[in-house]
Amino acid sequence: MLDARLVNLLACPETKQSLRVASQTLVDAVNAAIERGELVNRASRKVERPVETLLVREDNEIAYPVWDSIPTLLIDDGIYVSQFISELSKSESRS
Repeated sequence: MLDARLVNLLACPETKQSLRVASQTLVDAVNAAIERGELVNRASRKVERPVETLLVREDNEIAYPVWDSIPTLLIDDGIYVSQFISELSKSESRS
């Protein structure tokens, strides 16, 4: 678990937008895509290791993975998550 004070100090390395901890639903959706072998990062490399959590950029376009309680704030390691957020919004509105 990331300390809230740490998260408040972090920012996207590209846009300097603030970051927030992703919902467990989003983490589960991303990890399911990783398990299916369908997820690539911004560098077009397949993400093969499930994330512990994600830090989502303020605009909900990019998330940065957290592995072993360490945020990976490298632009190339960012994950496009807008597709997951729109899917989650649709499924939550149906509930």
